[in-house]
Amino acid sequence: MKLLASTVSAALLAIPAFSKTVPITLDIVNAEGAPDGFSRSMVTANGTYPGPLITANKGDTLVVTINNKLDDPTMRRSTSLDFDGIFVNTPDSFNEGSSFVTTCPVAPDASYTYTIPLVDGQTGTFWYHSQLSVQYVDGLRGALVVYDPEDPLKHLYDVDDENTIWQVGDWWHNTTLPLLAGYVATGIVPVSDSGTFNGVGRFNGGPEVPFHVVNVVQGTRYRFRIINTSARNVFTMSIDSHNMTIIETDGTPTQPMTVNSIDMLAGQRHSVVVEANQPVANYWINAPYVGGDPTRNLNQNATLSRAILRYKGAPAEDPTAPMSLGPAGAALNALVEANLRPLVAAPAPEPDLNITLNLVVTAGKAQWNVNNVSYLPPEVPTLVKILEGANSADDFNVTENTFILPANKIVQVIFPPSVDDEAHPFHLHGNNFWLIKSNSSEEINTQNPIKRDVAGVGSTGTIMRFSTANPGPWFFHCHIFWHFQAGLATVMASGLDETRKEVHPTKAWDALCPAYDALPADLQ
Repeated sequence: MKLLASTVSAALLAIPAFSKTVPITLDIVNAEGAPDGFSRSMVTANGTYPGPLITANKGDTLVVTINNKLDDPTMRRSTSLDFDGIFVNTPDSFNEGSSFVTTCPVAPDASYTYTIPLVDGQTGTFWYHSQLSVQYVDGLRGALVVYDPEDPLKHLYDVDDENTIWQVGDWWHNTTLPLLAGYVATGIVPVSDSGTFNGVGRFNGGPEVPFHVVNVVQGTRYRFRIINTSARNVFTMSIDSHNMTIIETDGTPTQPMTVNSIDMLAGQRHSVVVEANQPVANYWINAPYVGGDPTRNLNQNATLSRAILRYKGAPAEDPTAPMSLGPAGAALNALVEANLRPLVAAPAPEPDLNITLNLVVTAGKAQWNVNNVSYLPPEVPTLVKILEGANSADDFNVTENTFILPANKIVQVIFPPSVDDEAHPFHLHGNNFWLIKSNSSEEINTQNPIKRDVAGVGSTGTIMRFSTANPGPWFFHCHIFWHFQAGLATVMASGLDETRKEVHPTKAWDALCPAYDALPADLQ
């Protein structure tokens, strides 16, 4: 009894005194919008693209209610919400939001509340999006920031608020059902029409939509939180005449590193400190992107993907400098991912078991394979099967590509070098991983590797390690969502007995699958 009491006391002491419940209501609705000047129906949270900003402080509990009011038949009408990068402990795994892994989607005209305690002192830059098929391509994506009132890097910046969040993303003029049908018919991943910066962009021949303006005051230091909310595109971020000092990567505080260009894969996030130390003027924030062959979509012009850094006192006009793709040649000081280091250095634990994942596309088809298996969502979610007694790989369909792992072990995942010329941003749900070998380098770093939740795999090879001390079925997939939809996904299911012991879903969660299963196909 004394041990139990001391454990409870320690747990209570670990909860910050300022912790609170943060209620959020998101109406998931179809709304007409024209982010890049082309008007179309979208899937949105509260009618906006991006969706409303969600903010919390370290140790808070998010209580997010979604009301599904979708009615446009050119897009999916059920939905599910995932909180990208947020740690989710085993008891809360049923609220993690991964369709057909931890939950069933929410049907039209239904509501559901996700309760997510922010655990392990986690803070940083995250985002939320639909986790049903490729639905977030239609617009259901937004920023989520967890602030740290005791941020150890706070002395490096003066301003960090809702105006210093940058969301870049790819954008399509067509809706996802016909886009997906085209991909299935040809095996060619759709190429975006444009890129957006905080919800606005331009395309070739389109209207001159005003660029997003970031206002700054000379002599002030800003923490800009950059989120790549893409379903495919890699964005390269830079600011004319300004450096960026990286202080956070995917929720992990980093040793400050000054660069002038950052490549960001789909799903990745960085916080950078930018000092407004130049003459009062307007400067281009460059956000060009790549993602497939641009000749397949003549609307695309990556040079038009940008925003304006406007100093107080500068005229309300575009910068006089020509639009560029950012620093080049001798002037380029780009981020090399392998050089990132955590603020608090710590070695990666030695692995207890190794998994090698080989990624191969089926030529001419919209089909990706991991170890010769193309993932297909099961009719019964993985977590439901576990709670009903699934104990081994034989209890899951081969196409679920589910790896059964023991609890409280360190798993090393090896992605061998490949000839694929498109880096696949692999993302681990509910947890993060030590990046032992980055795709950007041949270096093996076990002494002080960065921990993140999205890293590119391909070309030179990538090695990650993660802990199974947080049991549950956790999605591990490519964040190019067209590839994800084509099967480039696995489930890392750890500690099945522990999961059964700790997970006690609500009646509302129990009701999701019967309601979804009863829907006609066009409402799913």
